[in-house]
Amino acid sequence: MDKVTKVPQLRHLLGQFPGNMKFCFAYGSGAFKQANNDGDNMLDLIFVVRNANKWHAENLMSNPKHYAQPLKFLGSKVITKIQEGSGAKIFYNTLVRTNQGQLIKYGVMSEISLVEDLLDWNNLYLAGRLHKPVKVLVEPDENSQLRTALVQNLHSAVHAALLLLPEHFTEVDFFKRVTSLSYHGDFRMIFGENKDKISNIVLPQLHHFKKLYEPILKHFDNYVDIPKSDHMAVTCHQDTSPATKVHHLNHLPRTPQIKLVRAWSHGPRSKDTEDCLRAIAHDPECYEILEQCLKEIVWRSSITQSLKGIITAGLIKSVKYSGAKIIKMLQSNPPNNILPEPSNKINKIVEPVIKKTEFKNAEKRVE
Repeated sequence: MDKVTKVPQLRHLLGQFPGNMKFCFAYGSGAFKQANNDGDNMLDLIFVVRNANKWHAENLMSNPKHYAQPLKFLGSKVITKIQEGSGAKIFYNTLVRTNQGQLIKYGVMSEISLVEDLLDWNNLYLAGRLHKPVKVLVEPDENSQLRTALVQNLHSAVHAALLLLPEHFTEVDFFKRVTSLSYHGDFRMIFGENKDKISNIVLPQLHHFKKLYEPILKHFDNYVDIPKSDHMAVTCHQDTSPATKVHHLNHLPRTPQIKLVRAWSHGPRSKDTEDCLRAIAHDPECYEILEQCLKEIVWRSSITQSLKGIITAGLIKSVKYSGAKIIKMLQSNPPNNILPEPSNKINKIVEPVIKKTEFKNAEKRVE
């Protein structure tokens, strides 16, 4: 546990769970307090583990009350099967009260499932969460595939965002577009989430978004000009030629590419991926085609994961959690204060890998 941030309450909190976490981060309003929010928000945590069955078995011994009935009586194998077999391959325990009285929600995901989502965007669930600043509590191992996948995920987000933006845009537009990749299509945005959620995420954390993406954007100098400025409305320019669009499309993750080919082919008929992507790049509706493909990924994973949440959390907790989200939506106002500085450990993960990894000629794995 020597990689945990030096925040006593978080260090003690993690000590209540089985060790051997490969990656752990906190996110949401509980991790990034708003200056005008006097309440104690629930802390959202993600535990990435090597062996989910073993981790749940140990956690059932230590924290059986965290699990809803009848899951805690069915055992770790059933819990792991539910985790891996549906939704976004993540298992949540919500409305958990820690020994220190902290209210938390925590998700458990296997390392291999997270790597797959980061590289392929098969669910765009935690991959989407990691497009945004988070507080890293446990760093991945120095030479793990997870570190490389985290960086590749940010590269993919830039490629997708640029394809969805016009020739001229502001820096705020860029980060809003990055953030929206995993929100547009989420059925919870229809009812249950604040309609200004994307702005509320980006505007208070603009400085942190800049720090996260600064080393990534250095690889895009030939395609986009984002002037260094503290002015949020500074105009950015990008090359929107078909050749550049082909470049971005070729560097999208595997699942969006497959969906793009199927959309262009009007079905699952086999067509050459490279030819299809080149044709889409010349299509005036390239933006709409890509946006719809990403929405389909997000819609499916958000629906299935939410339905799974009713089972994993139990009916009573599900009603309480959903009710709290709706009340928060109705009471929410756009934030006008800057959030406190988050941990910069995610930047420490990104920067050294960037120096060693070249993604421009990365081999694409496409069905």
